[in-house]
Amino acid sequence: MEKQFEIFKKTRIYLLSYIADLTVKQLNTTPKGFKNNIIWNVGHMIAAQQGVCYRRVGLPFTVNEEVFDLYKPDTTPQEAVDEGGVAQLKKLLLTTIDEMQRDYDKGLFSKYPAWTNRYGIELATIEQTINFLLLHDGIHLGMIMSLKKLV
Repeated sequence: MEKQFEIFKKTRIYLLSYIADLTVKQLNTTPKGFKNNIIWNVGHMIAAQQGVCYRRVGLPFTVNEEVFDLYKPDTTPQEAVDEGGVAQLKKLLLTTIDEMQRDYDKGLFSKYPAWTNRYGIELATIEQTINFLLLHDGIHLGMIMSLKKLV
């Protein structure tokens, strides 16, 4: 699993460098024809990881519950995220992966329950779920790349 955590980190580091030149206003802009914006996608990557890794095994989130509620699946941006909120989400993008790796190494996800995600993929272990999350992050990185061209 070392390689998966490395891919997680490097992908998210790349994402942070990719959006580093954007203003808070640009991060919050939802282009016509889209349901969300760049900063929502960042927050959603965090919320999805928290939900499918921590909530599924009954562990507390490593982020504030409000972060999860704002960016969980089937949500859209409710209000603009200010500079402090943007900084917090950028930091969480990396710290949540470090925390998840420590928790994985401690065996906290060993009793992971099987489930089927919205794409019809059955995930029976935390390892399968982490592999799926790499795909999920890639999907949202692609969305962010599209959105950046429009803001």
